[in-house]
Amino acid sequence: MSNRVSAAVAGIAPSATLAVDAKAKALRAAGENVIGFGAGEPDFPTPDHIVEAAVAACRDSANHRYSPAGGLPALKTALAAKTKRDSGLELDPSQFLVTNGGKHAVYNTMAALVGPGDEILLLAPYWTTYPEAIRIFGGVPVDVFAGLDAGFRVSVDQLEAARTSRTKAVLFVSPSNPTGSVYPRSEIEAIGRWAVSHGIWVITDEIYEHLVYGDAEHHSLPVLVPEIADRCIVLNGVAKTYAMTGWRVGWMAGPADVIGAATNLQSHATSNVCNVAQAAALAAVSGGLDDVARMRAAFDVRRRRITDLLNAIDGVECPEPEGAFYAFPRMEGLLDRSFGGTEVDTTLELSTAVLEHAKVAFVPGEAFGAPGYARFSFAMGLDDLTEGITRIADLVTA
Repeated sequence: MSNRVSAAVAGIAPSATLAVDAKAKALRAAGENVIGFGAGEPDFPTPDHIVEAAVAACRDSANHRYSPAGGLPALKTALAAKTKRDSGLELDPSQFLVTNGGKHAVYNTMAALVGPGDEILLLAPYWTTYPEAIRIFGGVPVDVFAGLDAGFRVSVDQLEAARTSRTKAVLFVSPSNPTGSVYPRSEIEAIGRWAVSHGIWVITDEIYEHLVYGDAEHHSLPVLVPEIADRCIVLNGVAKTYAMTGWRVGWMAGPADVIGAATNLQSHATSNVCNVAQAAALAAVSGGLDDVARMRAAFDVRRRRITDLLNAIDGVECPEPEGAFYAFPRMEGLLDRSFGGTEVDTTLELSTAVLEHAKVAFVPGEAFGAPGYARFSFAMGLDDLTEGITRIADLVTA
C-alpha cells in the first residue's frame, strides 16, 4: 500500500516554538498558572494608526476583491522606500514579493532557489523553520555551529570548511533568532565577500533589524557588499518591529528573475495576501518609528533583567542579548540531575521537567540545533518574566 502522506511532507517536524506556546496556552486554558517563554511574539498591541488603517480598508470595497498576487503596488512602493530609509538598500518596487508572513517568504525563497542535493549553509543555532523549508525542496541543510564562547557568530573559516561543490547558499541572520547575537560590520563584510568570491547565494533574514541594543548596530549585508546584489535575497516582515505577528505580512526582495519566479509560485499557492492586512502593513512601513522605539526601550529593560536572573542560577550561563528579544543561555550545568523526581540528561528533558514541576515553558536548544542551550523570549511583562525565571531557580536549587 502506498504511503498516505508524501515523504517530503511526512518528514517535516512541527514548529517547536509554536508547539511549546500551544502547550503553555492549553495548560492555562485548563486552569494552570503557566508562564510561557516560548513564542517570539511582542506582548504589545499593534499601534493604533495601523489598526485604523485596517478598519478603513475593510470599508473600501476595492479590498473585497482579488489583488495582484505579488502584493499591492502601493505597498511594494512603500517597501522599497522603507528599505532604503532603514538599511540603505536601494531596490525597485518590482523586486519585492509580499508574502503571508515571514515564514512564507522563507518557503518561497527556498522554492525558488533550492533543488535536490543543493546544500544550504545554516548558521547554528538557527530558527527552527529554516531546515524544514530547505529539506522540503530536496535541499540539504548543513549546520555551521558557533556557541556561546564564540559569541554565537560563525566565522568565514568555518563557512569555508563547510563549503563543497554542492553549496548553493548561506543563510545569514543578524540580529539572530534564537541567540540575540548581532554580527559586527567587519564580520558581515567578510562573509559577504567570501560568498561573492565563490559564487554562493546569500539569504539574509532582517526581520529583527530595528531590535538592537546598547552599542550594537544592524547592517544589511547587501549594502556592505553591493557586489552580492545579483545573488542575494533579503527576508523581512512587519511582525516583530510593529507587533503584528497575527497580521501575517512579510516579504522577500532580490533579483528580478527570482522574485518573478516566486511570484508565479505564489499566484498558484495562495494568490494575494489579505488586502486588509496589506493596508495595515502599508501604514506600518510608511509611518514613523516612534512606536518601535518605545517597544525597543521596554525590551531593553527586559533583556537586562532576564540576563541577570538567569546568570544568578548556578549552572546557567547567559550572555546579554544584543538584538531581537531572546536570551539563549547555556544550561549544561543543570543536566545529569533530578528535579521534582524527574531525571534530566538533556535540555529537552529539562524543559519537560520545568514545565511539569514549575509550570514554566521554554524552548530547548535541541529545536535550534544547539543541545545544552535554551531559548527564552523576553517579549513579555517584567512581572511574568521575573516570576518565571524565579520559579526555575527555585526548582533547580530545591
